[in-house]
Amino acid sequence: MPLFPGLQKRSAGVLLHPTSLPSPFGVGNLGKEARDFVDFLAESGATWWQVCPLGPTGFGDSPYACLSAFAGNPYLIDPRPLVDAGLIDDADLAPLRALAEERVEFGYLWEHFHPLMAKAWSAAKANPEALKTLGDFEKFKRREASWLDGYALFLALKHRHGGAPWHRWPAEHRHYARARLLRPDADMADDIGQAKFLQFLFFTQWRELREYAAGSGVKILGDAPIYVALDSADVWTRPDLFELDPTLSPVSVAGVPPDYFSATGQRWGNPLYDWKACKAEGFAWWIDRLKANLALTDALRIDHFRAFHDYWKVPADAPDARPGKWAKGPGLEFFRAVARALPDAELIAEDLGDLSPGVHKLLADTGLPGMRILQFAFGSDADNPYLPHNHPANAAVYPGTHDNDTATGWYAEADEKTRDHFRVYFGTDGASPSWSLLRACYTSPARLAIIPAQDLLGLGSAARFNKPGTPAGNWDWRLSSARLAELRTFVAPNLRALAEATGRATPKAAPEAE
Repeated sequence: MPLFPGLQKRSAGVLLHPTSLPSPFGVGNLGKEARDFVDFLAESGATWWQVCPLGPTGFGDSPYACLSAFAGNPYLIDPRPLVDAGLIDDADLAPLRALAEERVEFGYLWEHFHPLMAKAWSAAKANPEALKTLGDFEKFKRREASWLDGYALFLALKHRHGGAPWHRWPAEHRHYARARLLRPDADMADDIGQAKFLQFLFFTQWRELREYAAGSGVKILGDAPIYVALDSADVWTRPDLFELDPTLSPVSVAGVPPDYFSATGQRWGNPLYDWKACKAEGFAWWIDRLKANLALTDALRIDHFRAFHDYWKVPADAPDARPGKWAKGPGLEFFRAVARALPDAELIAEDLGDLSPGVHKLLADTGLPGMRILQFAFGSDADNPYLPHNHPANAAVYPGTHDNDTATGWYAEADEKTRDHFRVYFGTDGASPSWSLLRACYTSPARLAIIPAQDLLGLGSAARFNKPGTPAGNWDWRLSSARLAELRTFVAPNLRALAEATGRATPKAAPEAE
């Protein structure tokens, strides 16, 4: 008997990370434009808005390398409510308004966003009544103390040490058990307060956006990377759960062997879990993490599912992933613990890559839906599991994910054998590969279809969100306000018609009585 029921209803959704939303302030946020995007989803008959991990990003700006698995990304805070509350002036937003709309300029954003938030925090301390207009800050701090206190201290010490990673701090700060007993001076106490204030703003605005989405019939599909960053509050506060040596340096790191994306594999560099230690506490940290993530979203994609069966273990001093070897993961025992603690959790397994029979069995035993990527379907034979006629019902189908090129870019770069297979399969001349793949997703037997926003617009490779194995130029693509207007005006009616024809549409909202 599977542990989880899997997908039961046909539905559809769109993949767009919130930083890619339009806004006047250099990066997408949780304000008006996010609600406009929710309106588009509702108009198009979509049930789901899929996002990448929502945590605060560190060096490299990847949402898959966050400073905390529990915290939210302050860049997503809409500054307009802070103006309304009198904590900052509208003129303070001028440097952010000067930023381009098409890309996130993370370096410039770092220089100008954080001083703005520091000013808001200073004003909030001086004007508690204005702070109250934004919500109950004290209640938030009490409710989230289990992770918030360690995270805020982590950021304060990181600031004290010039942004250096925690494993390079002096011993009295490198060891959390000692650092938490230190009495912070005034500057550090202020940094701790500001870190908690920004999380308060994020969680408040996210709750309001999620309530708006729920009122429109839209659910949020989140994303939980299996690994956390070495330079994170997670590893700093719980080093006992990771494979670290006595100096708190990783013994081995995470990655994947050579594959579709890279001939040398991918050396991710994340510390690996000490699964025996995790098991000894009943996987409590993991369950707390999933609970926290599911408090923000309606469902959750578990990234790199195969590592729960076996994972690629790379020596920490190896320059790439090729010297790695397979190691045994926690297997079904982990998911039994999750099912006991979270029996109603809606989870999706990212089961991509070269999978062994053991991974397939683990997926079947859990009952979790896997993923089918149409860009992997063409150029081979009719038995390819990614071809639509081979899709199981309990699955989520995508043209591509955040790690793939756009559908248009993929087709342009594909070899002639792949393109010919594509054209024959769909009976098309290949003039609009993105919509061919979109229609294939909607007509697939898979119960969930998710389309990247770029593919709704037929955008090329310049709109790619991430290219694995490349250190720069990722995560910065944005949907312009003009493109969002195009989605609502031209795409939504066609998408709803397709959703209704294929049994994926949410009902239209009833008109309000006059």
